[in-house]
Amino acid sequence: MGLFDLFKKKENSSIPTTDNGILGPTFFDGLTTHIENPRDLHSHEWRRQLKTKSGQTKFKIKFYGQLHNEYKNLIVGTDFAPSLVYAVDSESSEEILLFDGCSHGYDALFCDTYTYEQTNNRLASEFYIDQDGNDFFEIIISIYNGFDFDKEMGEEVDENGFIELGNGNKIEFEKAKRNGFDTLQIWAINEKGKSIDIISEELA
Repeated sequence: MGLFDLFKKKENSSIPTTDNGILGPTFFDGLTTHIENPRDLHSHEWRRQLKTKSGQTKFKIKFYGQLHNEYKNLIVGTDFAPSLVYAVDSESSEEILLFDGCSHGYDALFCDTYTYEQTNNRLASEFYIDQDGNDFFEIIISIYNGFDFDKEMGEEVDENGFIELGNGNKIEFEKAKRNGFDTLQIWAINEKGKSIDIISEELA
């Protein structure tokens, strides 16, 4: 199944693109493009295709972590630390952060804490190869955020617009809202048009 089949517009759908007003994570700013005629786009979902400023849409994927014991296409963390995943532009060698389990998502920001070693001693050196031997992919990212930050945490924001995280650091509240998502899914689409779930994380 190819990219255009995977996100084929539903009949009578009123959403022509993924431009539904939802803001995605700040670390993807300037690195994605809208998907025309998306299938089953939810009202609180941010979904995009990865695309560099130079127009590149196909990448290799390298990661720290391991493949899931049962769902062998999924990248997951290890007993030592959460996963760390990058997309790599094969032309420029630019590395684009896709997911850092130590700092992305609601739990990582507000609930869980990690040691210096867990955060910094993760070497993303293994390249992802699907079960058909492909290592070059288009990448689709889907973020869900159903948490009402303004209602639940608005009173914790200081006079400068910052909020304290679980590790004691402070960041801008607006940035925390965008990066404190509760679900992340990433699909890789290989050169044969096959879609593969490579990341599926509940983060709240």
